[in-house]
Amino acid sequence: MGDKLSVVTGATGHVGYALVKELEARGENFRILIRKDSKIFDGINCERVFGDVTDPASLEKAFDGADVVYHLAGVIEINKGNEDMTWKVNVDGTKNVVEACKKCGVKRLVYASSVDAYPPLPDNQVMREISHFNPEGLDGKTKATATNYVFANNDDKLETVVVYPGACCGPYDFKVSSVGEMVRMFLKGKFPVSLSFGAYNFVDVRDVAKGMIGAAEKGRPGEGYILTDEVVTVDQLIHMLADICGFKAPSLKISLGLANAFAPLMEVYYNAAKKTPLFTRYSIRKLTSNCNFSCDKAKEELGYAPMGAKQSFTDMVAWIKEYEGTGKKK
Repeated sequence: MGDKLSVVTGATGHVGYALVKELEARGENFRILIRKDSKIFDGINCERVFGDVTDPASLEKAFDGADVVYHLAGVIEINKGNEDMTWKVNVDGTKNVVEACKKCGVKRLVYASSVDAYPPLPDNQVMREISHFNPEGLDGKTKATATNYVFANNDDKLETVVVYPGACCGPYDFKVSSVGEMVRMFLKGKFPVSLSFGAYNFVDVRDVAKGMIGAAEKGRPGEGYILTDEVVTVDQLIHMLADICGFKAPSLKISLGLANAFAPLMEVYYNAAKKTPLFTRYSIRKLTSNCNFSCDKAKEELGYAPMGAKQSFTDMVAWIKEYEGTGKKK
């Protein structure tokens, strides 16, 4: 991409930071939009603009002279009671990003949506890219709504490409994702049980970052690309983490019925303790719904080549240990 200027929104997020690191490794010219200064960017050679997606003036300042905008800023739809802010950031914020791109003459917008925008197909059918979403009844309602808006604004002046990451894992989990919370609990020896149900499609944030750059360079305008990797059951993940950490895997497994009974109580606890939600009705729905996504289109058109869950979780454990100095004594 040479001297072209890229801008990243949501740079402090899990995927956003991985994208920043990948752009830096490639020697790209890029700018980040952040709400406040953060030490995590110390030593990274990039321009910083302060603002956020709810402030159109800050977007115009950030996008001035940009060729490509990577839009990752968003709120994850997990906890109830946050709907207004979630809509304001995910939907209204994305509209602001699109309008600022048009005002500033940005050539291409790459938007990070989510596989949660997809309605789960029955009977574990393979799910592939679709071009229009019906947000009603979805957990990823705001992502589906925003994705429709991004697609509707693809034209000769602004090319829009959408990517749909799966459940993200890997290093740079500064904000502690729900997956990261589980890994941290396991590292501290505070995850004494497994689950007899559930699976999800995990993907490394570094693979998503490479997929987004591929979308910027090779993606077809007005098209979407699923960026997933492999389906791992919860029990397989627990055993994988045990192997990585050198611990014994828990033998006790909680049933779906018991999990459903406890989830509402756990949600109250997470809110009161201000902890990252891990065990909620939302997460149970996700773990028991179809996660059989195909990333063949991204592989064929973008050169997408994900690394596999074992490598990703191995690196995630190593990063958490180094960054936080955690880990149960053997």
